[in-house]
Amino acid sequence: MQKILNLFDLKQEINYKNEILAGLTVAMTMIPESLSFAILAGLSPLTGLYAAFLMGLVTAFFGGRPGMVSGGAGATVVVLIALAASHGVEYLFATVVLAGVLQLLVGVFKLGKFVRLIPQPVMYGFLNGLAVIIFMAQIAQFKITTNGTTSWLQGAALYLMIGLTLITILIVYIFPKITKAIPASLAAIIIVFGIVYFFDINTKKVFDIASVSGSFPSFHIPEIPWTLKTLQIIFPYALIMAGVGLIESLLTLNMVDEMTNTKGASNREATAQGLANITNGFFGGMGGCAMVAQTLVNIGAGGRTRISAIVGAITILIIILIGGPVIEQIPMAALVGVMMMVAIGTFEWISFRIFNKMPKPDILVMVLVTLITIFLHNLALAVLIGVIISALVFAWESAKRIRARRYIDANGIKHYDIYGPLFFGSTTTFLEKFDVINDPDTVIISFKESSVLDMSAIESLHKITERYQKYDKKIYLTQLSLRCQRMIRSAGKIIQVNMIDDPNYFDKKSL
Repeated sequence: MQKILNLFDLKQEINYKNEILAGLTVAMTMIPESLSFAILAGLSPLTGLYAAFLMGLVTAFFGGRPGMVSGGAGATVVVLIALAASHGVEYLFATVVLAGVLQLLVGVFKLGKFVRLIPQPVMYGFLNGLAVIIFMAQIAQFKITTNGTTSWLQGAALYLMIGLTLITILIVYIFPKITKAIPASLAAIIIVFGIVYFFDINTKKVFDIASVSGSFPSFHIPEIPWTLKTLQIIFPYALIMAGVGLIESLLTLNMVDEMTNTKGASNREATAQGLANITNGFFGGMGGCAMVAQTLVNIGAGGRTRISAIVGAITILIIILIGGPVIEQIPMAALVGVMMMVAIGTFEWISFRIFNKMPKPDILVMVLVTLITIFLHNLALAVLIGVIISALVFAWESAKRIRARRYIDANGIKHYDIYGPLFFGSTTTFLEKFDVINDPDTVIISFKESSVLDMSAIESLHKITERYQKYDKKIYLTQLSLRCQRMIRSAGKIIQVNMIDDPNYFDKKSL
């Protein structure tokens, strides 16, 4: 029994009530979002529900950490809208399979660890932008489509929608102060459902979006020409989808790590996302990734193991098969209120409190990532730009730290003690430190407080060596770590210098 529990990261002390209720709550909040994203992409509503079930179930069993929830996320679906419109749904399914294969390879080759390179300001910007997107997506529910024309709700219908939404928000906020036996989100949905049902209130419901009734997903090989031309069409979409899905999933994993003070497995999560998307492509789902909002709902409702995600996925399947008529009667205002509270919880309000204390480049990165996420709905691009800017700022600041202490010893030898990293950003400043013409015949450069980091650094050593040799002067490098020595020697004839060995120094300096 213990081996089975260990396999699914479970312990004996499990609050099954919290796990089950959290899973039910997640299912309720995932349905309207999955339907909305499927309709947005011009797909059958069931395609979105199948994605919610398949992504949720596969990643619940094989994912990198308990507590995370995956489904048919808008971040990945948006990438495929143009493909579905131009080539049809079969090409979309093939793209989802290929994206899954790419994600699987990332997990197999253990590349998921590179998510560590994402700085905290990028995380703040990503979460803040995502919170705004989640909130604004709910505003769209205050509209209604009639005969192909979308317009705002009017009069009593609008006031009822606003009132029921505010009641939901109030319940979600107050209910935990009364009891935590039932997740506040689920309680809010049940109470508002009861109000609408018993008072026979005519308001917008789930069935106004689409039907959620259907059959069990069946195996289906995408009906496309298996040619190089097809690969050329779907590969760019698959690559972007795989990247967007992994970035959002691994960022969500890091977020849950911080919230629960535990550690997830990024490579295992990448593998699970790949398996889930491959399954989606062959079983009629639109694919997806980890869902930040639903994960927050799950964690907030007490979901800490894989049980809650499994319950959520199975609940969605049951709804597809037999529960559709009931779920279709849930007021949209209840789901909108729950998701608005999720958006409020997602926003990193601490970023406002520390705004004036952050370095200006970090503020720029955070604001830029937020704006790109909001206006372009491109999470991968937002994170990529944020990481690039952060890297450039880091390189610039590191480049300014290079300096040299100069002195001549009793033997008339000139010493340059270098401080700070020597890399592509600091080579120009490094070369300016030397007075080749006026220096004595022998010069020693000490790297005790420095390191040679890249090919640009080696080239700068080559240049300074040539300058001294031009005046028949000898130059020596000393106190280089073994790693730096290997890098210089591997450059072959690019640089010819004398390196003074210092065994005691090598024992102390990091390799």
